[in-house]
Amino acid sequence: MLKTENFEVTLADKQSVILPEDYISNFIANNHKRIRVKTTFEGKYIEFYAALKREKSGIYRIYFSRAKQKELGVFMNDYFMLQIFEDTSKYGVEIAEELEAVLLSDYEAYTIFENLTPGRKRSIIYTVSRYKSAQTRVDKALIIAENLKRGVLDSKLWLKKN
Repeated sequence: MLKTENFEVTLADKQSVILPEDYISNFIANNHKRIRVKTTFEGKYIEFYAALKREKSGIYRIYFSRAKQKELGVFMNDYFMLQIFEDTSKYGVEIAEELEAVLLSDYEAYTIFENLTPGRKRSIIYTVSRYKSAQTRVDKALIIAENLKRGVLDSKLWLKKN
């Protein structure tokens, strides 16, 4: 599995980090578009999945949301450590157990889900995963499964009950 050494970064703007090409060249050479990231700052760390985004200027950056910044405790001009790992997950993000259970118990919804684009699958996974309560995640996964079977593909309508 590909991984980098820890390296120091800072926020490039309000919600992203520029990645030095020295550290990500193996990921680029092996055409990895999604990565797993571990960030460390003052004894705290968080892990998340991200897309390697290449800009027209040739630099690479990852999205680093304000929520993740707050969780880690970093602010603009803070330097923190970052380590990158090859993404070995099936969907480019960890799927909530509740969503996986609902999809495995409903073959029709599972088939529809598997035929969606990778980005749309991740959107559904994020939609369910954002809830803290396991029961709420189950409820939302069931609603999404029913909506997928009814042909609802608009993300704004996935959680709408009929």
